[in-house]
Amino acid sequence: MAAAFGTSGLRGPAVDFTADVCAAYVRAFLERCAEAGSGRTAYVAADLRESSPRIAGYCLAAIEAEGWTAVWAGSVPTPAVAAYAMSNGAPAIMITGSHIPESYNGIKFYRPDGEFLKTDETPVRARAEAMLAAGLTAGEGLPGEPLGDVASSYIERYIASFGTDALAGLKIGIDLHSAVGRDLTVAIFEGLGADCTPFRRVDRFVAVDTEALDPDDVARAKAMILEHGLDAVVSTDGDGDRPLVIDDTGRQINGDVLGMLTARAIDAKTVVTPLSSTGAVEQSGWFGKVVRTMIGSPYVVAEMAKADAHPVVGFEANGGFLLQDDVLLAKGTLRRLPTRDAILPAVACLVLAKSENKKLSQLTASLPPRFMKADRVKEVAAEKGKVFLKSVESSLEFRAAFDPRIAAPVEISTLDGVRMVFANEDTVHFRQSGNAPEMRIYVETGSAESTERLLADLIGRLKTQF
Repeated sequence: MAAAFGTSGLRGPAVDFTADVCAAYVRAFLERCAEAGSGRTAYVAADLRESSPRIAGYCLAAIEAEGWTAVWAGSVPTPAVAAYAMSNGAPAIMITGSHIPESYNGIKFYRPDGEFLKTDETPVRARAEAMLAAGLTAGEGLPGEPLGDVASSYIERYIASFGTDALAGLKIGIDLHSAVGRDLTVAIFEGLGADCTPFRRVDRFVAVDTEALDPDDVARAKAMILEHGLDAVVSTDGDGDRPLVIDDTGRQINGDVLGMLTARAIDAKTVVTPLSSTGAVEQSGWFGKVVRTMIGSPYVVAEMAKADAHPVVGFEANGGFLLQDDVLLAKGTLRRLPTRDAILPAVACLVLAKSENKKLSQLTASLPPRFMKADRVKEVAAEKGKVFLKSVESSLEFRAAFDPRIAAPVEISTLDGVRMVFANEDTVHFRQSGNAPEMRIYVETGSAESTERLLADLIGRLKTQF
């Protein structure tokens, strides 16, 4: 069985999510929820991949087989089903492969109190494997009519807290593609007063990775901005937990910058963010405390729970924003949602820019000049990636032969992959993806041009290694 836990949920080739595998993991997850005193209702949602309805049907059948009530939430974003389930003290299951290709899929689990943590993985995996070894018999099913309250409550979450005029006067493009929350995104932005121009609605699933965006997506957004005089273009990844924001000049705003602006907009006191976010988080001086973690929202969630200076927020370089505390905004209270959300950062950065009478490009220009960009080499087997990372970590000769510019770091961290800091404060971070057979590179320098150049060179060299 190739399906395995990665940085965020169970992932693997879609064909490996059989009825037996889904039933074993879902029932093991529910057993763990029951141990914690959960009720016996569970919500299920799915993205728009071709394989997602099939897998959702397996999961719904497994919930019923465990003696629980299964509720089909429909095709809604991951944070929408997570927020709704949490508000009802119930667990949730999201069928999604997020940003990875359609041939893959996954299952994200949500406990009644928030994200499924790394400490949950081992017991759930062990129990699931025991069920499979014992010859678990699994049923099949198909999703029926969805519960509409999940989608409507997600829309209302933002309109009720920000207000119907929060984005009045702004022209926003919405790149629909195959994002599961595309129609909800339009409804939210229009509900906040924005003049919206939706475009690119596609029927076939398109894998959008906000950390390694296709240049064609940026070019398309820039063309829409010029044609329609837009203030920004907004979108999400496939399951709606990672934002994509293109500013008024046609430049993508990196996820960690979106996180910083959002944290500032809601006056956060503690920020928790992985190693992949730029040093601008600390250099801005906006936050009382900054905590760094491994890459993956479960690590961010675990550290947020330990913080004592509130409000506490978390964000990742992919832009997903996590809200540990209830926050009072212009029109009401935005309830805590300690899992990745794409809508809050997309809305908050625009609200902040409007409040300061600035364009998004002007707002981001006020930040310390740190530029990080990521890219990846696909089809890198885990074992080959492990050998490469060990060589980068331990051998000056290997690094020098790979690229002389990374030969002599002043600091090497192996908290998550191999992250090198150099005398000029540039960083290069190699990391094997936890969700797909990919080697990722994160490069940070003091200018966009040098980041682009160094990243392109390193990607070219990396491709020769595999």
